[in-house]
Amino acid sequence: MTHQLPTATVRSRVRVPLAFADGYRVEADVHTFHGLADGAEHLALALGDPAATPTPLVRLHSECLTGDVFGSARCDCGPQLRESVQRIAETGGYLLYLRQEGRGIGLYNKLDAYALQDSGLDTYQANAALGLPEDGRDYTAAAQMLTTLGAPAVRLLSNNPDKSGQLQALGIQVRNRIPTGVHTTPHNLTYLRAKVRGTTDLPAHDLLAGRIV
Repeated sequence: MTHQLPTATVRSRVRVPLAFADGYRVEADVHTFHGLADGAEHLALALGDPAATPTPLVRLHSECLTGDVFGSARCDCGPQLRESVQRIAETGGYLLYLRQEGRGIGLYNKLDAYALQDSGLDTYQANAALGLPEDGRDYTAAAQMLTTLGAPAVRLLSNNPDKSGQLQALGIQVRNRIPTGVHTTPHNLTYLRAKVRGTTDLPAHDLLAGRIV
């Protein structure tokens, strides 16, 4: 059953040139919103020409200060962000930058979970030990943003079936789900193994090659 979405409106739109550490540059139209269900300051970055296709490519990217800004090698968030921006810019679509640090548990809790991971727990076990959900993210605001931007049907750039499931329950048609690459470092293999156990759509060739499990 789909849910009736609260109405959201575009608050502002501004052109922002983006530059990444590897030299890749692109311009994005950054949208802010009024009326998002959780009251958070989520952003929608329009890349390329979203209107060129009836099903724009969309990435729901959860904020990761340590990975996106500081380049932490303990996760794959920064490389996924970089990959997604280019892939979306090439075909036209939206990157929704969602303020959901640590799968919705917040920055301090995420760092506390890191400390527990250093003692041998995986990311899901560490969250449970802190009395927190394995994944507390809700994508109602993302569905509102896509509806407001005139994108009721999308191609979703994601390895996580929960994202597509929630969007479809909220009335957004996910025509297909396209996996991102697998970005491994010596520091994030345990994290990625846990993600494989928690999701089901990481590329099979990487799994079979033993690079993750």
